Amino acid sequence: MIGTSTFDYIWVRSWVFILHSIAPICVTYCVSTLCMPTTYRLSIFVEYWALAETIFCLVFYLYQRHKLQRPALHPPAPSKEERQKLFRLCHESTQDPVRYLSGWFFHAPLTAVKRENVKEFFRWAFFNTDLNDPSYDDEVEGYVKSIEHGTGLNFEHGRADVKCLRLTLDKVDALHRMLTFLLCIFVVDILTHAYMRLHHFRHYRASITHFFDVFPLRPQSLLEIHRSPAQNLTYWYRAHTSRAELPILFLHGIGVGLYPYMEFLKELNQGRRAEDGIIGILAVEMLSISSRITSPLPRKREMCRQLRTILQHHGFERYILVSHSYGSVISTHLLKTPELASMVASVILVDPVSILLHQPDVAYNFIVRRPKLANEWLLWYFGSKDMGVAHTLSRTFFWSENILWKNDLRNHHATVFLAGKDSIINAPLVYEYLQATGGGEGNKTKRVSFHSDDIPADYDSEKAVPEKDHSGDDRLNVVWCPNLDHGQIFDLPPWRKQLVEEILAHARGDLPVPHKGR
Repeated sequence: MIGTSTFDYIWVRSWVFILHSIAPICVTYCVSTLCMPTTYRLSIFVEYWALAETIFCLVFYLYQRHKLQRPALHPPAPSKEERQKLFRLCHESTQDPVRYLSGWFFHAPLTAVKRENVKEFFRWAFFNTDLNDPSYDDEVEGYVKSIEHGTGLNFEHGRADVKCLRLTLDKVDALHRMLTFLLCIFVVDILTHAYMRLHHFRHYRASITHFFDVFPLRPQSLLEIHRSPAQNLTYWYRAHTSRAELPILFLHGIGVGLYPYMEFLKELNQGRRAEDGIIGILAVEMLSISSRITSPLPRKREMCRQLRTILQHHGFERYILVSHSYGSVISTHLLKTPELASMVASVILVDPVSILLHQPDVAYNFIVRRPKLANEWLLWYFGSKDMGVAHTLSRTFFWSENILWKNDLRNHHATVFLAGKDSIINAPLVYEYLQATGGGEGNKTKRVSFHSDDIPADYDSEKAVPEKDHSGDDRLNVVWCPNLDHGQIFDLPPWRKQLVEEILAHARGDLPVPHKGR
């Protein structure tokens, strides 16, 4: 992640303009050559490149754009008891109901929102549908009245001309990725492969029959002899030989795969003595959120099944779960699946998007927000507008399955790293929620007393001080990184060192013995 300086802005906007202009320029040139004199033509190499870009744009992009708009396959609606529990958890962890609801209506004033608009939002949020089922009317009306009580408003009957954000029902908004950009991803993939091999990681590839399922192609994987035991997941693995520490499962975030995490993965075993052995690291590749053209990620149940197959294949009976950004969503699935949660000894979440996911911040900031600053342009063009990412978030991302509550961490040691200037999640809100007195979901969090630009007085700007949960339960650490943006902890050596030390402490078990529930 880059900064927000004028130079950063000019640099990012220039690259966005250049990359986004290549396809239309190539199409325009190829069309114009039909009536252009030969003397004005460019070199044969440029013409072939322009033709390739044109064909790729007109054939692939138009097909993919149509394919992206296919309706999402929503999971069945939760039971009434589950819906009511989910609504209660959302209500109890919401400090400002006005801001909460307004955010889902693109920050429209709630005085402009009518009763049917609110019901439309609740039918999507808690019933996974846009259909008006009369059997749900009383329940939905109860949710509306609860919101009215919390906001002090009285929604008028009828429907206003306002729109609410419903990710899995709204149109998928994605931009074309030209062959030139995908060639860059191919080079990044080669560099990542070489670096990981150099540092003793082995790649577990998909079967040969799945070779053409990913574009750009990965010819280097054909040289690997190890095949993934899972059908859809490839990964990197460094064998575990340590007898004193637990192995690590790492789940990356949206971007270009494992490339931004290479130094971090290397440093987890850096400087170790031979007699100490090696801490095993299993780093899963989620290619559909890594600027590739490929099939969607497996759904929740299938993802958990395939991960369990991989873990069992390598003898992971207990392990440390480490995830960044979108990886926290997969972590949530693991922690909510009892047979898999029992294998997790400790949890380290970095910039987790799954905590307080019912709040509008993550969805709005990543999907809807019009970029203004350099870091926002970087996230917008290279993140949310990628076809694979857009499809993942708009057609396979169901928030009620992906949300992580504080109570879900109750049987584990957990450390959460939050970036004070995070441009995606509302870090101060998450901080206050995790630090709330009582530790359970039934306790309302304190009102936020600081924003991302206002650092708590007891924090040193050069060093994060781990904060303990105020309930007296020492199983939850929250590390506040005041001057960092989303993902920057992996870029800066001092912060990366602190993250590595925290993970190694979990792996060694240098933590208090956890209690079993309350």
